[in-house]
Amino acid sequence: MNVVNVVNREVRRALSDAGVNLPGLRSHNAALVLDLLRTAGEAGISRLELAERTGLTPQAVSKITARLRGEGLVREAGHRASTGGKPRTVLRLVPSAAYAVGVHLDRDELTSVLVDLAGVRVAVRRTPLDLGAGAEAVFEVVAREVGAVVGAAPSGVGVVVGAAPGGPGAPGEVGAVVSAAPSGVGAVARAPDAPGTPGEVGALASAASGDVGAVAGVPPGDVGAAVGGAHGPGSDHSGAGPAVLGVGVAMPGPLDHLSGTPGRVTGFPEWEGVPLREELARWLGLPVALDKDTNAAALGLALRSTAPTADSFAYLHLGTGLGSGLVLGGALHRGVRTGAGEFGHQTVLLDGPPCGCGGRGCLEVLCLAAVARGDVPEAARVLGTGAVNLVRLLDIDRVVLGGRVVAGDPEAFVGGVGAVLAGAGLGTPVSGATSPYAVAEGAAQLILAPIFGK
Repeated sequence: MNVVNVVNREVRRALSDAGVNLPGLRSHNAALVLDLLRTAGEAGISRLELAERTGLTPQAVSKITARLRGEGLVREAGHRASTGGKPRTVLRLVPSAAYAVGVHLDRDELTSVLVDLAGVRVAVRRTPLDLGAGAEAVFEVVAREVGAVVGAAPSGVGVVVGAAPGGPGAPGEVGAVVSAAPSGVGAVARAPDAPGTPGEVGALASAASGDVGAVAGVPPGDVGAAVGGAHGPGSDHSGAGPAVLGVGVAMPGPLDHLSGTPGRVTGFPEWEGVPLREELARWLGLPVALDKDTNAAALGLALRSTAPTADSFAYLHLGTGLGSGLVLGGALHRGVRTGAGEFGHQTVLLDGPPCGCGGRGCLEVLCLAAVARGDVPEAARVLGTGAVNLVRLLDIDRVVLGGRVVAGDPEAFVGGVGAVLAGAGLGTPVSGATSPYAVAEGAAQLILAPIFGK
Protein backbone atom coordinates (compact mmCIF):
# COMPACT_ATOMS: atom_id res chain seq x y z
CA MET A 1 0.00 0.00 0.00
CA ASN A 2 1.46 3.36 -0.99
CA VAL A 3 1.42 6.02 1.71
CA VAL A 4 -0.92 8.22 -0.25
CA ASN A 5 -3.58 5.54 0.05
CA VAL A 6 -3.84 6.73 3.62
CA VAL A 7 -5.95 9.53 2.22
CA ASN A 8 -8.41 9.06 -0.58
CA ARG A 9 -11.83 10.20 -1.54
CA GLU A 10 -13.50 7.07 -0.18
CA VAL A 11 -12.33 7.22 3.45
CA ARG A 12 -15.42 8.77 4.98
CA ARG A 13 -17.76 6.98 2.58
CA ALA A 14 -16.22 3.72 3.76
CA LEU A 15 -17.05 4.58 7.34
CA SER A 16 -20.63 5.55 6.58
CA ASP A 17 -21.10 2.38 4.53
CA ALA A 18 -20.02 0.32 7.55
CA GLY A 19 -17.17 -1.47 5.84
CA VAL A 20 -18.58 -1.91 2.36
CA ASN A 21 -15.56 -0.16 0.88
CA LEU A 22 -12.76 -2.18 2.41
CA PRO A 23 -9.86 -0.37 0.67
CA GLY A 24 -11.20 2.92 2.01
CA LEU A 25 -11.54 1.45 5.48
CA ARG A 26 -7.95 0.20 5.38
CA SER A 27 -6.87 3.69 4.39
CA HIS A 28 -8.75 5.13 7.34
CA ASN A 29 -7.08 2.66 9.69
CA ALA A 30 -3.63 3.56 8.36
CA ALA A 31 -4.44 7.24 8.90
CA LEU A 32 -5.34 6.53 12.52
CA VAL A 33 -2.01 4.79 13.04
CA LEU A 34 -0.01 7.52 11.32
CA ASP A 35 -1.72 10.22 13.35
CA LEU A 36 -0.87 8.51 16.63
CA LEU A 37 2.73 8.11 15.48
CA ARG A 38 2.79 11.82 14.61
CA THR A 39 1.46 12.93 17.98
CA ALA A 40 3.76 10.53 19.86
CA GLY A 41 6.77 12.45 18.53
CA GLU A 42 10.30 11.29 19.27
CA ALA A 43 9.14 9.22 22.26
CA GLY A 44 7.38 6.87 19.86
CA ILE A 45 4.62 4.39 20.55
CA SER A 46 4.41 0.60 20.66
CA ARG A 47 2.24 -1.59 18.48
CA LEU A 48 0.25 -2.66 21.52
CA GLU A 49 -0.48 0.96 22.39
CA LEU A 50 -1.48 1.61 18.81
CA ALA A 51 -3.93 -1.28 18.94
CA GLU A 52 -5.38 -0.13 22.26
CA ARG A 53 -5.85 3.47 21.14
CA THR A 54 -7.22 2.74 17.65
CA GLY A 55 -9.39 -0.23 18.56
CA LEU A 56 -7.70 -2.25 15.82
CA THR A 57 -6.51 -5.80 16.35
CA PRO A 58 -2.78 -6.31 17.03
CA GLN A 59 -2.59 -8.25 13.76
CA ALA A 60 -4.05 -5.32 11.79
CA VAL A 61 -1.65 -2.88 13.45
CA SER A 62 1.30 -5.14 12.64
CA LYS A 63 0.32 -5.28 8.96
CA ILE A 64 -0.15 -1.50 8.75
CA THR A 65 3.11 -0.66 10.51
CA ALA A 66 4.99 -3.20 8.38
CA ARG A 67 3.81 -1.43 5.24
CA LEU A 68 4.69 1.97 6.67
CA ARG A 69 8.15 0.76 7.66
CA GLY A 70 8.66 -0.66 4.18
CA GLU A 71 7.96 2.78 2.73
CA GLY A 72 10.39 4.49 5.08
CA LEU A 73 7.68 6.45 6.91
CA VAL A 74 8.13 4.64 10.21
CA ARG A 75 11.12 3.12 11.96
CA GLU A 76 11.90 1.32 15.19
CA ALA A 77 13.11 3.58 18.00
CA GLY A 78 14.25 1.20 20.70
CA HIS A 79 12.35 -0.81 23.27
CA ARG A 80 10.16 -0.09 26.24
CA ALA A 81 9.99 -2.20 29.39
CA SER A 82 6.99 -4.51 29.51
CA THR A 83 4.96 -5.56 32.52
CA GLY A 84 5.17 -9.11 31.23
CA GLY A 85 6.82 -10.90 28.36
CA LYS A 86 9.42 -9.43 26.07
CA PRO A 87 10.07 -5.66 25.90
CA ARG A 88 7.81 -3.70 23.55
CA THR A 89 9.33 -2.35 20.35
CA VAL A 90 8.71 1.37 20.02
CA LEU A 91 7.93 2.87 16.62
CA ARG A 92 8.21 6.49 15.54
CA LEU A 93 7.40 8.57 12.49
CA VAL A 94 10.30 9.51 10.21
CA PRO A 95 9.80 13.27 9.70
CA SER A 96 12.36 13.47 6.89
CA ALA A 97 10.51 10.87 4.84
CA ALA A 98 8.47 13.53 3.06
CA TYR A 99 8.01 17.30 2.87
CA ALA A 100 5.35 19.84 1.95
CA VAL A 101 5.58 23.49 0.90
CA GLY A 102 3.28 26.15 2.29
CA VAL A 103 2.80 29.47 0.47
CA HIS A 104 1.11 32.56 1.91
CA LEU A 105 0.02 34.90 -0.88
CA ASP A 106 -0.61 38.22 0.83
CA ARG A 107 -1.51 41.42 -0.97
CA ASP A 108 2.06 42.73 -0.88
CA GLU A 109 4.24 39.83 0.25
CA LEU A 110 4.80 36.14 -0.39
CA THR A 111 5.98 33.84 2.42
CA SER A 112 6.96 30.26 1.67
CA VAL A 113 7.98 27.50 4.07
CA LEU A 114 9.16 23.93 3.72
CA VAL A 115 7.97 21.60 6.47
CA ASP A 116 8.71 17.96 7.13
CA LEU A 117 6.18 15.17 7.62
CA ALA A 118 5.78 16.11 11.28
CA GLY A 119 4.94 19.69 10.30
CA VAL A 120 8.22 21.16 11.55
CA ARG A 121 9.49 24.13 9.54
CA VAL A 122 12.90 23.46 7.99
CA ALA A 123 13.19 26.44 5.63
CA VAL A 124 11.46 29.79 5.08
CA ARG A 125 11.58 32.61 2.53
CA ARG A 126 9.83 35.99 2.24
CA THR A 127 9.72 38.26 -0.79
CA PRO A 128 7.72 41.31 -1.91
CA LEU A 129 4.65 40.58 -4.04
CA ASP A 130 2.12 42.66 -5.93
CA LEU A 131 -1.06 40.59 -5.89
CA GLY A 132 -2.51 42.99 -8.44
CA ALA A 133 0.27 42.45 -10.98
CA GLY A 134 -1.73 39.79 -12.80
CA ALA A 135 -1.98 36.03 -12.52
CA GLU A 136 0.97 35.28 -14.80
CA ALA A 137 3.34 37.52 -12.85
CA VAL A 138 2.17 36.10 -9.52
CA PHE A 139 2.57 32.52 -10.75
CA GLU A 140 6.14 33.29 -11.79
CA VAL A 141 6.97 34.56 -8.31
CA VAL A 142 5.33 31.53 -6.67
CA ALA A 143 7.23 29.14 -8.93
CA ARG A 144 10.55 30.84 -8.21
CA GLU A 145 9.97 30.91 -4.46
CA VAL A 146 8.81 27.31 -4.23
CA GLY A 147 11.97 26.18 -5.96
CA ALA A 148 14.07 28.45 -3.76
CA VAL A 149 12.58 27.38 -0.44
CA VAL A 150 13.10 23.73 -1.34
CA GLY A 151 16.70 24.50 -2.21
CA ALA A 152 17.16 26.52 0.98
CA ALA A 153 16.62 23.51 3.21
CA PRO A 154 19.67 22.81 5.40
CA SER A 155 19.89 19.22 4.20
CA GLY A 156 19.79 20.23 0.54
CA VAL A 157 16.36 18.85 -0.24
CA GLY A 158 16.27 18.34 -3.99
CA VAL A 159 13.18 18.15 -6.15
CA VAL A 160 12.44 18.50 -9.82
CA VAL A 161 9.51 20.90 -9.95
CA GLY A 162 8.39 20.09 -13.46
CA ALA A 163 8.32 22.54 -16.32
CA ALA A 164 4.77 22.85 -17.57
CA PRO A 165 3.63 24.16 -20.95
CA GLY A 166 3.70 27.93 -20.74
CA GLY A 167 5.26 27.75 -17.29
CA PRO A 168 8.73 28.27 -15.96
CA GLY A 169 11.51 25.78 -16.28
CA ALA A 170 14.63 27.62 -17.23
CA PRO A 171 17.86 26.46 -15.61
CA GLY A 172 18.26 28.01 -12.19
CA GLU A 173 14.53 28.48 -11.76
CA VAL A 174 11.70 26.04 -11.16
CA GLY A 175 11.89 23.19 -13.62
CA ALA A 176 15.51 22.52 -12.75
CA VAL A 177 16.86 20.35 -9.96
CA VAL A 178 17.19 22.64 -6.98
CA SER A 179 20.21 22.02 -4.75
CA ALA A 180 19.94 18.26 -5.02
CA ALA A 181 22.34 16.83 -2.51
CA PRO A 182 23.04 13.12 -1.89
CA SER A 183 21.10 13.41 1.35
CA GLY A 184 18.37 15.49 -0.24
CA VAL A 185 14.86 14.66 -1.26
CA GLY A 186 15.53 14.09 -4.94
CA ALA A 187 11.90 13.55 -5.96
CA VAL A 188 10.71 13.94 -9.53
CA ALA A 189 7.50 15.92 -9.74
CA ARG A 190 5.88 14.89 -13.03
CA ALA A 191 6.11 14.84 -16.78
CA PRO A 192 5.25 18.21 -18.34
CA ASP A 193 1.90 17.42 -19.85
CA ALA A 194 0.05 15.45 -17.22
CA PRO A 195 -0.03 16.58 -13.63
CA GLY A 196 -0.91 13.71 -11.36
CA THR A 197 -0.93 11.05 -14.08
CA PRO A 198 -0.99 7.53 -12.58
CA GLY A 199 2.44 5.98 -12.89
CA GLU A 200 4.16 9.30 -12.45
CA VAL A 201 3.87 11.29 -9.28
CA GLY A 202 0.13 11.56 -8.90
CA ALA A 203 -1.09 13.63 -6.01
CA LEU A 204 -2.46 13.57 -2.55
CA ALA A 205 -6.12 12.77 -2.94
CA SER A 206 -8.47 14.86 -0.90
CA ALA A 207 -10.46 13.59 2.02
CA ALA A 208 -14.12 14.56 1.75
CA SER A 209 -15.46 17.55 -0.14
CA GLY A 210 -15.88 20.44 2.26
CA ASP A 211 -13.66 18.78 4.84
CA VAL A 212 -9.96 18.77 4.02
CA GLY A 213 -10.81 19.62 0.43
CA ALA A 214 -9.45 18.97 -3.00
CA VAL A 215 -5.90 18.87 -4.22
CA ALA A 216 -5.27 19.77 -7.85
CA GLY A 217 -3.62 17.29 -10.16
CA VAL A 218 -5.59 14.15 -9.29
CA PRO A 219 -7.94 12.53 -11.81
CA PRO A 220 -11.32 12.00 -10.08
CA GLY A 221 -11.17 8.95 -7.88
CA ASP A 222 -7.50 8.36 -8.57
CA VAL A 223 -4.96 7.96 -5.85
CA GLY A 224 -1.48 8.75 -7.12
CA ALA A 225 1.90 8.25 -5.52
CA ALA A 226 3.08 10.53 -2.76
CA VAL A 227 6.38 8.83 -2.15
CA GLY A 228 8.53 7.36 -4.85
CA GLY A 229 8.44 10.09 -7.45
CA ALA A 230 8.15 8.73 -10.97
CA HIS A 231 8.05 5.15 -9.78
CA GLY A 232 4.29 5.31 -9.46
CA PRO A 233 1.77 4.01 -6.94
CA GLY A 234 2.49 0.70 -5.36
CA SER A 235 5.94 0.33 -6.87
CA ASP A 236 9.06 -0.63 -5.01
CA HIS A 237 10.83 2.69 -4.70
CA SER A 238 13.56 1.58 -2.34
CA GLY A 239 16.58 3.72 -3.01
CA ALA A 240 14.47 6.67 -4.19
CA GLY A 241 14.54 9.78 -2.04
CA PRO A 242 11.52 10.96 -0.11
CA ALA A 243 9.13 13.31 -1.86
CA VAL A 244 7.88 16.84 -1.76
CA LEU A 245 4.24 15.91 -1.57
CA GLY A 246 2.72 19.15 -2.80
CA VAL A 247 2.19 22.85 -2.26
CA GLY A 248 -0.49 24.36 -0.06
CA VAL A 249 -1.42 27.93 -0.99
CA ALA A 250 -3.24 30.39 1.27
CA MET A 251 -4.51 33.80 0.16
CA PRO A 252 -7.08 36.43 1.18
CA GLY A 253 -10.69 35.46 0.62
CA PRO A 254 -13.35 35.06 -0.29
CA LEU A 255 -12.59 31.99 -2.36
CA ASP A 256 -14.11 28.65 -3.28
CA HIS A 257 -12.00 26.04 -1.57
CA LEU A 258 -13.67 23.18 -3.42
CA SER A 259 -13.06 24.49 -6.94
CA GLY A 260 -9.78 26.20 -6.07
CA THR A 261 -10.81 29.60 -7.40
CA PRO A 262 -10.67 32.99 -5.63
CA GLY A 263 -13.75 35.16 -5.28
CA ARG A 264 -13.86 38.94 -5.33
CA VAL A 265 -10.78 39.54 -3.18
CA THR A 266 -11.06 42.94 -1.50
CA GLY A 267 -8.99 45.39 -3.52
CA PHE A 268 -8.16 42.81 -6.20
CA PRO A 269 -11.40 41.94 -8.03
CA GLU A 270 -9.43 40.73 -11.07
CA TRP A 271 -8.73 37.43 -9.26
CA GLU A 272 -12.41 36.47 -9.23
CA GLY A 273 -12.91 33.16 -11.02
CA VAL A 274 -9.23 32.58 -11.89
CA PRO A 275 -8.55 28.80 -11.69
CA LEU A 276 -5.62 29.47 -9.41
CA ARG A 277 -5.21 25.98 -7.99
CA GLU A 278 -5.22 24.27 -11.37
CA GLU A 279 -2.93 26.84 -12.95
CA LEU A 280 -0.38 26.64 -10.14
CA ALA A 281 -0.42 22.84 -10.32
CA ARG A 282 0.44 23.19 -14.01
CA TRP A 283 3.21 25.70 -13.33
CA LEU A 284 4.75 23.79 -10.45
CA GLY A 285 4.24 20.24 -11.60
CA LEU A 286 3.17 19.38 -8.06
CA PRO A 287 -0.19 18.83 -6.36
CA VAL A 288 -1.65 22.11 -5.11
CA ALA A 289 -4.28 22.85 -2.44
CA LEU A 290 -5.84 26.31 -2.03
CA ASP A 291 -7.60 27.87 0.94
CA LYS A 292 -8.12 31.22 2.64
CA ASP A 293 -5.22 32.50 4.70
CA THR A 294 -7.30 32.48 7.87
CA ASN A 295 -8.50 28.90 7.34
CA ALA A 296 -4.95 27.70 6.74
CA ALA A 297 -3.68 29.31 9.93
CA ALA A 298 -6.62 27.95 11.93
CA LEU A 299 -5.98 24.44 10.57
CA GLY A 300 -2.34 24.62 11.61
CA LEU A 301 -3.26 25.86 15.08
CA ALA A 302 -5.86 23.12 15.50
CA LEU A 303 -3.34 20.42 14.62
CA ARG A 304 -0.88 21.81 17.17
CA SER A 305 -3.49 22.20 19.88
CA THR A 306 -2.70 20.46 23.16
CA ALA A 307 -6.22 20.88 24.54
CA PRO A 308 -7.37 17.66 26.28
CA THR A 309 -10.63 17.74 24.32
CA ALA A 310 -11.59 19.03 20.89
CA ASP A 311 -12.05 22.73 21.50
CA SER A 312 -13.59 25.57 19.51
CA PHE A 313 -11.73 28.76 18.74
CA ALA A 314 -11.51 31.66 16.33
CA TYR A 315 -8.28 32.76 14.71
CA LEU A 316 -8.52 36.50 13.94
CA HIS A 317 -5.98 37.67 11.36
CA LEU A 318 -5.16 41.36 11.08
CA GLY A 319 -2.68 42.20 8.37
CA THR A 320 -3.39 43.81 5.02
CA GLY A 321 -6.99 42.78 5.66
CA LEU A 322 -9.06 41.31 8.48
CA GLY A 323 -10.58 37.84 8.55
CA SER A 324 -11.09 34.79 10.71
CA GLY A 325 -10.64 31.05 10.65
CA LEU A 326 -13.09 29.03 12.71
CA VAL A 327 -12.44 25.71 14.43
CA LEU A 328 -15.59 24.22 15.93
CA GLY A 329 -15.40 21.03 17.95
CA GLY A 330 -11.83 20.50 16.84
CA ALA A 331 -12.66 20.67 13.10
CA LEU A 332 -12.05 23.50 10.68
CA HIS A 333 -15.38 25.07 9.70
CA ARG A 334 -15.49 26.33 6.13
CA GLY A 335 -19.24 26.29 5.59
CA VAL A 336 -21.22 24.49 2.90
CA ARG A 337 -19.96 26.89 0.21
CA THR A 338 -16.56 27.29 1.95
CA GLY A 339 -17.37 30.95 2.61
CA ALA A 340 -17.42 30.95 6.42
CA GLY A 341 -15.11 33.26 8.35
CA GLU A 342 -15.54 36.55 6.46
CA PHE A 343 -15.23 38.20 9.85
CA GLY A 344 -13.93 41.54 8.58
CA HIS A 345 -17.03 42.28 6.55
CA GLN A 346 -19.61 42.35 9.30
CA THR A 347 -21.26 45.76 9.48
CA VAL A 348 -20.63 47.45 12.82
CA LEU A 349 -21.37 51.05 11.84
CA LEU A 350 -24.45 51.74 9.74
CA ASP A 351 -23.70 54.26 6.99
CA GLY A 352 -20.04 54.13 7.99
CA PRO A 353 -17.08 54.58 5.62
CA PRO A 354 -17.14 52.56 2.39
CA CYS A 355 -15.27 49.27 2.33
CA GLY A 356 -13.49 47.64 -0.61
CA CYS A 357 -16.03 44.82 -0.45
CA GLY A 358 -18.78 47.22 -1.54
CA GLY A 359 -20.36 47.57 1.90
CA ARG A 360 -20.13 50.36 4.42
CA GLY A 361 -19.03 50.43 8.04
CA CYS A 362 -17.34 47.04 7.90
CA LEU A 363 -15.16 45.94 10.79
CA GLU A 364 -12.18 45.70 8.45
CA VAL A 365 -12.31 49.26 7.14
CA LEU A 366 -12.70 50.68 10.65
CA CYS A 367 -9.91 48.58 12.10
CA LEU A 368 -7.48 49.28 9.26
CA ALA A 369 -8.24 53.00 9.44
CA ALA A 370 -7.22 52.99 13.10
CA VAL A 371 -4.05 51.09 12.23
CA ALA A 372 -3.23 53.63 9.51
CA ARG A 373 -3.56 56.44 12.06
CA GLY A 374 -1.22 54.62 14.42
CA ASP A 375 -4.04 54.28 16.96
CA VAL A 376 -3.38 50.75 18.20
CA PRO A 377 -5.75 50.98 21.21
CA GLU A 378 -8.63 51.93 18.90
CA ALA A 379 -7.75 49.17 16.44
CA ALA A 380 -7.74 46.67 19.33
CA ARG A 381 -11.08 48.05 20.56
CA VAL A 382 -12.66 47.63 17.14
CA LEU A 383 -11.21 44.12 16.82
CA GLY A 384 -12.49 43.30 20.30
CA THR A 385 -15.99 44.45 19.33
CA GLY A 386 -15.99 41.97 16.49
CA ALA A 387 -14.63 39.27 18.80
CA VAL A 388 -17.52 39.87 21.21
CA ASN A 389 -20.01 39.32 18.39
CA LEU A 390 -18.23 36.12 17.37
CA VAL A 391 -18.04 34.69 20.89
CA ARG A 392 -21.70 35.42 21.56
CA LEU A 393 -22.74 33.94 18.24
CA LEU A 394 -20.68 30.73 18.38
CA ASP A 395 -19.90 30.27 22.11
CA ILE A 396 -16.26 29.50 21.31
CA ASP A 397 -13.68 28.58 23.94
CA ARG A 398 -10.89 30.99 23.01
CA VAL A 399 -9.68 33.65 20.59
CA VAL A 400 -6.27 33.60 18.89
CA LEU A 401 -4.89 36.73 17.25
CA GLY A 402 -2.40 36.77 14.39
CA GLY A 403 -1.19 38.67 11.36
CA ARG A 404 1.60 41.17 10.84
CA VAL A 405 -0.25 44.08 12.50
CA VAL A 406 -0.85 42.05 15.65
CA ALA A 407 2.76 40.82 15.56
CA GLY A 408 3.88 44.45 15.63
CA ASP A 409 2.37 44.98 19.08
CA PRO A 410 1.00 41.68 20.39
CA GLU A 411 0.61 42.75 24.01
CA ALA A 412 -1.51 45.77 23.07
CA PHE A 413 -3.80 43.72 20.85
CA VAL A 414 -4.15 40.71 23.14
CA GLY A 415 -4.74 42.98 26.14
CA GLY A 416 -7.07 45.31 24.26
CA VAL A 417 -9.25 42.57 22.78
CA GLY A 418 -9.31 40.78 26.14
CA ALA A 419 -10.45 43.96 27.87
CA VAL A 420 -13.37 44.42 25.45
CA LEU A 421 -14.44 40.81 25.97
CA ALA A 422 -14.21 41.18 29.75
CA GLY A 423 -16.18 44.44 29.59
CA ALA A 424 -18.95 42.56 27.81
CA GLY A 425 -19.04 39.99 30.61
CA LEU A 426 -17.19 37.35 28.61
CA GLY A 427 -14.23 35.55 30.14
CA THR A 428 -13.03 34.09 26.86
CA PRO A 429 -9.21 33.84 26.91
CA VAL A 430 -7.26 35.69 24.22
CA SER A 431 -3.77 34.77 23.02
CA GLY A 432 -1.45 35.56 20.13
CA ALA A 433 -0.26 33.10 17.51
CA THR A 434 3.29 32.12 18.44
CA SER A 435 4.65 31.65 14.91
CA PRO A 436 5.15 34.59 12.54
CA TYR A 437 4.64 32.10 9.72
CA ALA A 438 1.33 30.69 10.95
CA VAL A 439 -0.45 31.13 7.62
CA ALA A 440 2.29 29.59 5.48
CA GLU A 441 2.76 26.70 7.93
CA GLY A 442 -0.98 26.13 7.94
CA ALA A 443 -0.94 26.14 4.14
CA ALA A 444 1.57 23.28 4.21
CA GLN A 445 -0.87 21.40 6.43
CA LEU A 446 -3.41 21.53 3.61
CA ILE A 447 -1.14 18.93 2.01
CA LEU A 448 -0.07 17.01 5.12
CA ALA A 449 -3.31 16.86 7.12
CA PRO A 450 -5.08 14.35 4.83
CA ILE A 451 -2.26 11.85 5.40
CA PHE A 452 -3.24 11.78 9.06
CA GLY A 453 -6.98 11.73 8.41
CA LYS A 454 -7.45 15.37 9.37
